[in-house]
Amino acid sequence: MRSSPLAAATILLLAGCGGATDTPDRAAEEPEAFVAAQATPTPTATAAPAPKQPKKQFKTARVIERTTLRAAPHGRVLARLGKRTEFGSHRVLAVTGRRDGWLRVIATEHENGQRGWIRARAARLGATDISIHVDRSRRRLTLKRGSRVLRRMSVAVGRPGNETPLGRFAVTDLLHTQRADSPYGCCAVALSGHQTKLVPGWPGGDRLAIHGTPNPETVGQPASLGCMRAHTDDIRALMRRVPLGAPVFVRA
Repeated sequence: MRSSPLAAATILLLAGCGGATDTPDRAAEEPEAFVAAQATPTPTATAAPAPKQPKKQFKTARVIERTTLRAAPHGRVLARLGKRTEFGSHRVLAVTGRRDGWLRVIATEHENGQRGWIRARAARLGATDISIHVDRSRRRLTLKRGSRVLRRMSVAVGRPGNETPLGRFAVTDLLHTQRADSPYGCCAVALSGHQTKLVPGWPGGDRLAIHGTPNPETVGQPASLGCMRAHTDDIRALMRRVPLGAPVFVRA
């Protein structure tokens, strides 16, 4: 059966995670099909805060019209952005600054650690207090709401030579798999970051993600090509609680 355009796009984007075996042949022969979860967009920044809730410190921007990602306000065009991601999710970007009608954002169309700019009028501002923190050396992931810990979990990280990149990233998509034997388990939290240390000859892409695995014995080990693998219960908890645009901090 011919794979759909969505499936083809997925292998190009997320194959850099490595599947159950981390073999290029399996990734090339078995394209993955994902369905974007219908995540609730992050609330607008002007909405009245719920009682006794921490301040939503992480700003987001949902793209509401086609726009350009630029290297600086009025600067060089890096990419053209639509209202939806490659997977069909609402495009919600993490905002790290503002300047005279422009928003500084984290976008997958830019390199790790680099920030782009979009016009503020092309987006609807929001905010979240949810964040993900990954300790690469301890292979631990902590989900927080403000300073409060919601959940801790073990994760597999990149193996020697293919270490998980460090830095601040953002959640771009919440994806459900459509195969019982998927190398990504039940689902994947796609991130803005890229793996810059892929194996030679890797036929897929370089996008990072936090995802499930059919090989739970690898969780807690340096076993992937850069993505983070979690147990099914843990990845489902992330899928329920993490909004698009939430920040992901990976430290050594």
